[in-house]
Amino acid sequence: MNKKELLKKSTSILYLVLVFLFLYLPIILVVVYSFSNNSNFTFSKGFTLDGYREIFAPANREDLFRALKNTFVLAIVSSIASTILGSIAAVGIHQFKPKTRMVVDGVNQMPVINSETVMAVSFMLFFMTLKFPQGWTRLILGHITFCTPYVVLSVLPRLASMDNQTYEAALDLGASPIKALFKVVLPYILPGIISGFAMAFTISIDDFIITQFNKGSSGIDTLSTYLYSSLKGQDGMKTYWFPVSSIIILLVITVVLIVNVRKSIVEAKKTNKSNQVQKKVDVI
Repeated sequence: MNKKELLKKSTSILYLVLVFLFLYLPIILVVVYSFSNNSNFTFSKGFTLDGYREIFAPANREDLFRALKNTFVLAIVSSIASTILGSIAAVGIHQFKPKTRMVVDGVNQMPVINSETVMAVSFMLFFMTLKFPQGWTRLILGHITFCTPYVVLSVLPRLASMDNQTYEAALDLGASPIKALFKVVLPYILPGIISGFAMAFTISIDDFIITQFNKGSSGIDTLSTYLYSSLKGQDGMKTYWFPVSSIIILLVITVVLIVNVRKSIVEAKKTNKSNQVQKKVDVI
């Protein structure tokens, strides 16, 4: 390896390391400082689990766990609904002609590339104009609308890689369109659906702006809005927020790992099955 190639490889590695540090160092620091029980980013009290114990302290438990419950209820309901709607929409978009599909796909991506603040204000004006009830109705509808495009973007590539002749063969063999959809199309796009669900779930948990703008005076707080409210108090950031954030990080990483491991297992099984079929054909 000459000097030019060595320099190029070293520069690439350094760039990759810097990117990973920029992306993941803040997350690592949150986890590290969760064991300090201090909001000043110091270990003046040493390594301790007191911050995790404060999560369950009577003074914090009621409001914090209510916000935690609201966060997960909102995330689960909206992610399930957006996964169903997004999967159906993706199948419909896939059946369009190329020009129509391109237009609809562009419209679907607008909520993704648009500013979340603009989306939040738009939802607020829409709900106020049509007099939607404050509280869960506005929050769930807002989260479903915001998460559905991500599900569509996750499912469409799976549909694009599917051989349409498989679906047509199922119809030729006597299956109804609905049966062929459930027996042929859905099993094939299932990894994309699961990825879309995981993405919608994490986006809903992470959301602050849409929730803050549209919760109104209902008193419903998620973890993000409850954190914002507590930061406005005289005491500033509570020490238990680092442990809470660390637990959420661990949960998100677990969900992502489960989805990716499952996807790898499914792909490996399909590859092995294809290889076995090919070996039988070669033998014949």
